[in-house]
Amino acid sequence: MLFSSLEFLFLFMLITVPLYFLCPMRWRNVVLLAVSLIFYGWGEPLYAFLMMFTIAVDYVFGWLIEVKRDNAKAAKRLLIAAVIVNLGILGFFKYADFIINNIRLIPGLDFIKPMGLSLPIGISFYTFQALSYVIDVYRSDAHAQKNIVNFGAYVTLFPQLIAGPIVRYKDVDDQLSEREHSVLLAASGVRTFVAGLCKKVLLANMAGELWSTYAKLPAGELTVIGSWFGIICYSFQLYFDFSGYSDMAIGLGKIFGFRFLENFDYPYISKSITEFWRRWHISLSSWFREYVYIPLGGNRRGVARTYINLFTVWLLTGIWHGANWNFVLWGVYYAVLLIIEKAFLGKLIAKLPSVFGHIYALFFIIIGWLIFVFDASEAHLTLSDGVRYLGTMFGAGGASLISSADIWDIVRSAVLLFIMIFAALPIGRKAFWRAYEKYRAMHYVSAAACVVMLLICIAYLVDSSFNPFLYFRF
Repeated sequence: MLFSSLEFLFLFMLITVPLYFLCPMRWRNVVLLAVSLIFYGWGEPLYAFLMMFTIAVDYVFGWLIEVKRDNAKAAKRLLIAAVIVNLGILGFFKYADFIINNIRLIPGLDFIKPMGLSLPIGISFYTFQALSYVIDVYRSDAHAQKNIVNFGAYVTLFPQLIAGPIVRYKDVDDQLSEREHSVLLAASGVRTFVAGLCKKVLLANMAGELWSTYAKLPAGELTVIGSWFGIICYSFQLYFDFSGYSDMAIGLGKIFGFRFLENFDYPYISKSITEFWRRWHISLSSWFREYVYIPLGGNRRGVARTYINLFTVWLLTGIWHGANWNFVLWGVYYAVLLIIEKAFLGKLIAKLPSVFGHIYALFFIIIGWLIFVFDASEAHLTLSDGVRYLGTMFGAGGASLISSADIWDIVRSAVLLFIMIFAALPIGRKAFWRAYEKYRAMHYVSAAACVVMLLICIAYLVDSSFNPFLYFRF
């Protein structure tokens, strides 16, 4: 079930919100656990049992690790077992067929058949959340959760279940047992949710329709300007799709008394790739930094080890995103860029006027999204098609500069492009909050704008069949 769906808005939420607030506080986590399992199992009921298995396993591991805390070796063995079980489940469902298909390329081994498993929605996200729990307990950063319902609510919490932000257990430990609810917090949550819904429905979907047009063009019809315009539209689609979903998750969390950390901080204003990854998908970057990079030694064991650690983290980041070679290449691509920046380029860019840093970062970010999108999820998005698309961007193969169709698409999309550029900059948000704090009338204007924008989004959802969610399969 998507947040940007009529079923969610007019069925799920209309039942969940009254049910939650009519219950006493001690029963509200029970409600959250139940509705979250229903939310998750809406499309694939059987995988709800897989999630319940994950809850039970990690609840037991957390309890055992705390019991054995005075026995360092036993606690460490339990932690390793928990990591193996969690990553084993993730690896089986997400990477088994990828591995089998590559083994089949070896002569004589093509008799091995793929299992054809469907990927449990959001398994990468909730697996990392469950792992953060057992690791936090092992490190004594949190106590083992005694109440399995509270722990189950943490793992399944529907606002951020299928696409993050990845919430570390220690960040919400206290909120699971005691959290405040207020009209102001709920109103703030509604405003954040509607802003995210607008990003998704009115910006990401429209940018996605433009990208879909260019992605499907035969190689002979694609032009230099058209190919750049297409991948720029995809860059906007991915940003507003994913950051919009994160905003909706954060807003829903507020409604139910949870405060999740921001997941995006205007990443397209970055002046380096290093800065970009401090602003994009912050919860994932933070997870890998805290639970992989630092335990490997971080930058504390010399230059060579630092580069190895960076490469390892980004290879894993690429693999986390999907079972396809383009994601491996994408992870290696960013590993190389970040190592080069750390070695010398970052210091050089810092000395130049900021405009050069912005151009440099945006160029390599866009090329990165080109690697990311050609993942063979559709027949026309294979890695070889991506190589041809990249060549067209630089005029390879005798590609023409621009076509009349490109001019028409760019002109008719000029207003949308301007809005997307403006929305990707912090200037609008800063101006809004200054006015909101200064003028009381802005409170009423904001509320009215929320209602109007929600109605516009609903009208779009009723009328349109194009409503994909790009991170749904991760």
